[in-house]
Amino acid sequence: MIPIIDLAAQYRELKTEIDAAIARVFESSQFILGKETAAFEEEFAAYCNVPYAIGVNSGTSALHLALLAAGIGPGHEVITVPFTFFATVATIGYVGATAVYVDIDATTFNIDVSKIEAAITERTRAIMPVHLYGLPVDMNPILDIARRHNLVVIEDAAQAVGAEYQGRRTGSIGDIGCFSFYPTKNLGAAGEGGMVATNNPEYARKIRSLRSWAEERRYHPVLKGYNYRLEGIQAAIFRVKLSRLNAWTETRRALAAVYDRLLRDADVVCPTTLPHASHVYYLYTIQSTHRDLLQRDLEAAGIQTAVHYPTPIHLMPAYADERYRAGDFPVAEACAQTVLSLPLHAHMSGEQVAEVAGKVLELAGKKREESYSSR
Repeated sequence: MIPIIDLAAQYRELKTEIDAAIARVFESSQFILGKETAAFEEEFAAYCNVPYAIGVNSGTSALHLALLAAGIGPGHEVITVPFTFFATVATIGYVGATAVYVDIDATTFNIDVSKIEAAITERTRAIMPVHLYGLPVDMNPILDIARRHNLVVIEDAAQAVGAEYQGRRTGSIGDIGCFSFYPTKNLGAAGEGGMVATNNPEYARKIRSLRSWAEERRYHPVLKGYNYRLEGIQAAIFRVKLSRLNAWTETRRALAAVYDRLLRDADVVCPTTLPHASHVYYLYTIQSTHRDLLQRDLEAAGIQTAVHYPTPIHLMPAYADERYRAGDFPVAEACAQTVLSLPLHAHMSGEQVAEVAGKVLELAGKKREESYSSR
């Protein structure tokens, strides 16, 4: 089996350093927040070129606290996309606000910027663009819209750590940036973790307070806060991995370029690249009109794949909304039927990429189009 990601290989590369980092935490016994978390926050802030970075226990918590810090609550609307992991939308509901969807661009899978302004109402308070699969959103038009309408921009950068838009790292471009360190992410935890990045000192102060029960001093909370603290062990591990992140990103890009070249003649659509944005390839996601058949045959050949994401959020029973129905977001709905993520990670070999690409060519090459169409 060629796995879609190989976390064991990553650990083998870093075993000595990770084991030492964990031992440091046990020696200090600072398991919640502590000096490792403080050091990682400082290093991550420098990495993103922002003054403030606040470690939390998940990317979901990061989004939740970002919305609260921005004053988003009941009666407010937040513009986002229906084609993303549903945590994006769930957190809008956590604060009592309403998600307003805008369709995506078929080429980038990101929000269709040309449709944002039409979705703004008197209740709109924020725009939450998602840098999906590791490709940055076209942020300048969004920032312009936000300035003209006095809106907050909260970047969901859960899948795009290290990506750049016109020389600026994702998460540092809007008012607040939110990151997930779920184990499969480019910078992944040995468990859970997240980060909020911002240039705004008041947002940083409020997020730092809310993540730890909003205690002004011990047992004296000033707000209804949360237990969203980042563990010291995770922070120590992140510090090891952060030192490798740029190198891992370059490896991902090199392997993606191999896929691009080898799949040129396949009956699939490869991920796009943009001149103003640097893709970090959290996922290498192709599109195929015969996606389900292709996935089944690749799995049978020992190649693990995944679908990110099979159902747009407005069509999920858990997030059913009387304002929306099938057909309202045709691009998102079409992409949900065609996307397929192939194996790609920093510990994958060029030979494995060639094997996967070869099998895709065999199964979905131009010469197989009629065969798949008849099945």
